[in-house]
Amino acid sequence: MEQITNFAPIILMFLVVYFFMIRPQMKRAKQEKNFAAELKRGDRIITKSGMHGKIIDFSEKNNAVIIETGAGKITFDRSSISMEMSKKLNEPVATEKKVIDKK
Repeated sequence: MEQITNFAPIILMFLVVYFFMIRPQMKRAKQEKNFAAELKRGDRIITKSGMHGKIIDFSEKNNAVIIETGAGKITFDRSSISMEMSKKLNEPVATEKKVIDKK
């Protein structure tokens, strides 16, 4: 019984590291993988390097995406697309109604 109490802090530290560091990283990696798999033609995206564009084609052989930018067509790896920035870009803009006081 004494051996278990000696190892209890180590076990507790491992559980804390798992639930606060490892598990969220695995969840985020799964979300990014699903995001990359759900991309389709016509989606507006932003790469991790900040390049804005629209998907025009896929290259399954290279696991890449061909995007159209103001400068032309560029090929990027699917993993270089930023999930957060692309989702923000594609969110519908909430229009706020301004109330104008008529005086």
